[in-house]
Amino acid sequence: MKKLTKKEEEIMQQIWQMEKAFTKEIVEALPEPKPHYNTVSTVLKILVEKGFIAHTKFGNVYQFYPLVSKDSYKEGAVSDLLEKYFDNSYASMIAHFAKNEKLNDQEIENIIELIKSNKS
Repeated sequence: MKKLTKKEEEIMQQIWQMEKAFTKEIVEALPEPKPHYNTVSTVLKILVEKGFIAHTKFGNVYQFYPLVSKDSYKEGAVSDLLEKYFDNSYASMIAHFAKNEKLNDQEIENIIELIKSNKS
């Protein structure tokens, strides 16, 4: 799966949340400082070309909707992270977060319980 730039991902987050949206609605939903309408239009065109979104035409405006789900993109991003930085080892990745105190004891317990329940 192709990767998204930071700006593309920011716009995709809005489309995933809204499910369907016109350019104006996407611009309004973005945080300050808001990008120019034309900038968002350009990014939307790129997202269409990359196959992440499609559109329906209403008169002279387009309503955009996702072709790639957030979960699907998330899986690819995690797989990429796992491969690049953790030698394809989930244990190594979890150990990294636990060691660097990114996970509290309750979160670690929840992960252990989740792993146990999936093995049943």
